[in-house]
Amino acid sequence: MDVTTASGTREHWAKLKEDIRAAAPGLGIDKIGFASAEPFAELKQMLLRHRERGHESGFEEPDLDKRTDPSLSLERPQSLISIAIAYPSKLQNPPKSEPGAYRGIISRSSWGDDYHAVLRKRLASLESFIRERVPDARIESMVDTGALVDRAVAERAGIGWSGKNCAVITPEWGSWVYLGELVTNIPFPPDTPIQEQCGDCTICIDACPTGALVGPGQLHSSRCVSFVTQTKGFVSDELMRKIGNRLYGCDTCQVVCPVNKGKNWTHQPELQPDPEKVKPLLKPLLSMSNREFRETYGHMAASWRGKKPIQRNAIIALGNFRDESAVPELKEALLRDERPEIRGTAAWALGRIGGSEAAAALAEAKRTEAHPEVAERIGDAERELAKESASTPIQGSRRGNAT
Repeated sequence: MDVTTASGTREHWAKLKEDIRAAAPGLGIDKIGFASAEPFAELKQMLLRHRERGHESGFEEPDLDKRTDPSLSLERPQSLISIAIAYPSKLQNPPKSEPGAYRGIISRSSWGDDYHAVLRKRLASLESFIRERVPDARIESMVDTGALVDRAVAERAGIGWSGKNCAVITPEWGSWVYLGELVTNIPFPPDTPIQEQCGDCTICIDACPTGALVGPGQLHSSRCVSFVTQTKGFVSDELMRKIGNRLYGCDTCQVVCPVNKGKNWTHQPELQPDPEKVKPLLKPLLSMSNREFRETYGHMAASWRGKKPIQRNAIIALGNFRDESAVPELKEALLRDERPEIRGTAAWALGRIGGSEAAAALAEAKRTEAHPEVAERIGDAERELAKESASTPIQGSRRGNAT
């Protein structure tokens, strides 16, 4: 029998809602909200405009109806339940970068265990709690790999407001939260959305390294550093310079947000970071085997694209640091690696670092490289070297800084 035809009154479902809210902390849920399961009509129009402007990342669910209509995830839905889990924003005793031993950084969204697994566990506990009380309830749970837009569900359910940085900002936890949701046929009374509180502040938009935040709540995804670090192909010179030493993701628009100031959450044990893993030495990453990568990073969200993007980004970081001690490793990558993106990025980094050893490596690679894009990158790197040689004083260091 469908729960909507059962004897439960509005007061009954309101009482169950409050029971769920009271139980949430014990289930590892930091905030929970309830909303109607009506289609997100306004959101669909926004997503259409986003697509027309070419601002999608390609990682999204392509069917906009599935992203905005809960009835395509569960037949005859009555309610949406949104949950938020807070994660840490600061490293305790972070390892230092030193000349010849530079480090990259993995974004806070990938600290600790993969948040998809953590959210699924929390959602499963919540679903069990509900089913114990409503055995015939129909429930569909999802995290950000699901069809619905997590941020839209969270905003409607009163979890927080959608910030100009495209993150859901909660009054209690800031934007350092993971989001998940349930679609159900239980007619819970909905919560009231939180009014937007960004006001005239544009700090996040102004701070975006690549100008990917093209307006309040508008992200040009293919220019977002977080997206770029997760791609597998070649990266443009402009974006490589702006990636800095980021290996996966980007936190800039959240770090600068005034609401997030001083907020750091350490109460979720699975989400606490290992400093050596989230701020690793760069050069060892270049020779890491598939097995070593899985053993080190397989439990983290940053591993979902495999080791190639991480290794490519480590090479970019070494180039941005202009780490002369890394030239032997970069030469090996340029001359021996089977992956064109790695060879081409190594050429770029050698061009950034400069010096006679880098020039010799580029010249050697130029004689044998058959891949047209890599050959072009080698030529660009040699021109960069020539330009730097003409403009750099004999004395002084070329070593630069990454982010």
